[in-house]
Amino acid sequence: MHHLTRRSLLLSAFAAAHRNVLMIAVDDLRPQLGCYGDRSARTPNIDALASRGVVFERAYCQQALCGPSRASLLTGLRPDTIGVHDLNTPFHRSEPGAVTLPRLFLNNGYHTENIGKVFHGSEIMNDRASWSVPKRLHMVTKRDQYVLAANRPPEDWVKTAATERADVADEAYIDGRVAADAVQTLERIQDRPFFLGVGITKPHLPFTAPGKYWDLFDRSRLPLAVNPDPARGASRFAIPSYSELRSYADFPKEGPVSEAKIREAMHGYYAATAYADACIGRVLTALDRLGLASNTVVALWGDHGWHLGEHGHWGKSTGYEAATRAPLIVSAPGVSRAGGRCRRLVEFVDLYPTLAALCGLCAPDNLEGQSFMPLLKDPAKAKWKTAAFSQYPRPARESAGQSTDSILKGGVMGYTMRTETMRYTEWRRDHEVIEAELYNHRRDPAESVNVVGDPEYKAQRDEMKRRMAAGWKGARHAD
Repeated sequence: MHHLTRRSLLLSAFAAAHRNVLMIAVDDLRPQLGCYGDRSARTPNIDALASRGVVFERAYCQQALCGPSRASLLTGLRPDTIGVHDLNTPFHRSEPGAVTLPRLFLNNGYHTENIGKVFHGSEIMNDRASWSVPKRLHMVTKRDQYVLAANRPPEDWVKTAATERADVADEAYIDGRVAADAVQTLERIQDRPFFLGVGITKPHLPFTAPGKYWDLFDRSRLPLAVNPDPARGASRFAIPSYSELRSYADFPKEGPVSEAKIREAMHGYYAATAYADACIGRVLTALDRLGLASNTVVALWGDHGWHLGEHGHWGKSTGYEAATRAPLIVSAPGVSRAGGRCRRLVEFVDLYPTLAALCGLCAPDNLEGQSFMPLLKDPAKAKWKTAAFSQYPRPARESAGQSTDSILKGGVMGYTMRTETMRYTEWRRDHEVIEAELYNHRRDPAESVNVVGDPEYKAQRDEMKRRMAAGWKGARHAD
């Protein structure tokens, strides 16, 4: 008994000296939230979190695909370093010694748990050594996404309806069960220092949610993409041939999509986001109820953006703003400025060193991000990195009527750099730039016109080429 009492006292002392971490990952979440200025959104819980912390208005993932983005964020290393550019390559293959973010906390005495999709859902992409106990509810098949029998596919991965409205309780869908598990977990682990990863699936396709969240919106009044056409002069690699929405049975495989179907998809995305917000709210409410909010860092992020018709695309997998920019909100009691808004460029690889710094942990020295803890204290801090970098590969395929061998043998990699006023992209094969794009965000925030060949932009193009060659290390501000 004396031993148990002494251990309890030590744990209590440790917990008092170290902040907990609640990290909430949301699948395919755009900055389509009230706290990001979207008047149509219904996201009161995420907005309330934003009022307690800092909203990063220009946060960028390192690759707009679930697996690579999450692997990069959770290792603090960029996609090329960990060799992860798809949904089937584990980061251990290229970086067997990488210490993940939750494992860093585990190694420093924290209890770590994973509920829902934090790493990519497939078993090969996960890291068992990161968690104190086995992860739960992290694998979600297409069958798991529906409750109506008419929509449930005969096999787990068949895509049927792109949307579903069902008058059911929140826990009928997977995210409601994730939220309930997270609440129970907080109640169970509240007396020890913890790192809790909670993964919310919506608004990932299919856009499914209980009916009450659909009822929040009038689809005829929802805003549609302001740039529905491909960018003028864009690279032939800019938009993938695969459209995620068109892979569902009730959307046309090719050709125009009717306005009625476009509005259905938009309605579904807003409803699914509102449902995700409600699930997140249950977890945040439990944090408050248990008296944990004052000593818990909450970091909420969407793993990447998503095209809702921008450039005629319905999915992620591009280097455009719509796919690379995603929400990032961090509340760090005693550090972050409540209601702060930061317009500095931050990258998802920056979250790992930031959470480590906030909790007084020594991060690995090979991380490729930079702690933005100074921005939590002063969101307008002038001295900060000058660019954010993302990338996306294009596999070998036929293009522009020419053969695969003559155009895309071996595929290409698109490297894109976002600065304060520009987006510059190089499409490279074997380190040779074969096409480029330049978008002026001051004049053209929708990235509708590629001006890379415009003589007016020669000086800017040359400067962007120089900065791209210098890479992310050249964009860092000295600590």
